[in-house]
Amino acid sequence: MSGAPQRMQRVLLLIPSSSYRASAYVEAARRLGVELTVGSDHRQALEGRAGGRSVALPFTPVGEGVARILEFAERHPMHAVVGTDDETIVLAAAAARALKLLHNSPESVACARDKFRFRQALARGGLRSPWFRRVSLGGDLVALARSIAYPCVLKPLALSASRGVIRADDGGEFVKACTRIGRILRDANHARIAPSADSILAEGFIPGREVALEGLLERGRLRPLALFDKPDPLDGPFFEETLYVTPSRLPDALQAEVAAEAERAARALGLREGPVHAELRVNESGAWMIEIAPRTIGGLCSRALRFAPETMLEELVLRHALGRSVDDLVLRAGAAGVMMIPIPRAGWLRGIGGIEGARAMAAIEDVVPSIPVGDWVQPLPEGDRYLGFIFARAGTPDEVEAALRAAHARLLIDIEAEAQAARRSPG
Repeated sequence: MSGAPQRMQRVLLLIPSSSYRASAYVEAARRLGVELTVGSDHRQALEGRAGGRSVALPFTPVGEGVARILEFAERHPMHAVVGTDDETIVLAAAAARALKLLHNSPESVACARDKFRFRQALARGGLRSPWFRRVSLGGDLVALARSIAYPCVLKPLALSASRGVIRADDGGEFVKACTRIGRILRDANHARIAPSADSILAEGFIPGREVALEGLLERGRLRPLALFDKPDPLDGPFFEETLYVTPSRLPDALQAEVAAEAERAARALGLREGPVHAELRVNESGAWMIEIAPRTIGGLCSRALRFAPETMLEELVLRHALGRSVDDLVLRAGAAGVMMIPIPRAGWLRGIGGIEGARAMAAIEDVVPSIPVGDWVQPLPEGDRYLGFIFARAGTPDEVEAALRAAHARLLIDIEAEAQAARRSPG
């Protein structure tokens, strides 16, 4: 006699309404045969009729979000909770703990989210670290500038994607950068994506080449998935990321050191499970941790990673969260990369030409605009978006890098400055 049919597993995906990532997780859930509930900060019009497929909830305060999730889970039992972006990962950890599901401690995730606490944890763990200090934006910045060693890098404590990150080479630049970051933080605070506009992190500038490691933690052990080179120099004054190319062209020994440093950083923070995205610098002294986030790579960049046979990163994340094996997944052979199309100047986006020509180029897989025509755009350090993404795949990293640069050169980006738009306006 056959038993009663087993209930399909359900994953709660916590995702901001502005995120790019929902479609990749929806496809991953379909491939795995699991139910997906999307938990967002924006209420769906038909949520009451959605059969448990969506739920609106607050991401902060975390306690309110957890209470809403527990109430929802009474009607729709959950088997995993996954946070996709920086805004959701603390709530995901707290909800998974409350539901007794696989999770990192909320305290470790919150520590990773705060750049000052992150540096403190790494220093306690004995990892390489530049000097660092917390800076109050309400203090005497001129006097403070005289006590700072240069060059230094100033960072908001909780913003991501290099927003508000500025290098200062002397006291005058320090004061100007602090003032500018203060304005950025006030805007972010009004938008409820930054907890505070009062203080920032100052730390010593770390020279060297920058890389990004994508990995998966399993009971505290790091499984490296891909190491990306960032071929463009990131020396400031702003730190706009553009090219990511994998596999890395670093020597094998240095790649192993990068992975080992990332695992030590995760251990110092207390992270044990799930995806991590780590940014590091490498120089003659070795590998230096810039930051590590308990989530996957941002934007649409995960499309550059494919695991045999034709598995995307999001499927791997869901498998692990559900307690399924990921041992059979290996990165596909060959080289791949992505360019995050930078915003050259502030203004109104009027269009991007040359996309079809760029798509037709050798080794280019796709060109995906991500900002609607007519939107206001601005570059770093104020901006927090890219114009879109270019994806390439070829036999070697050099070929991928060349293809991405050539495709970007084909694009015709039309941005109209505010003053130009005002001159065209009637009256």
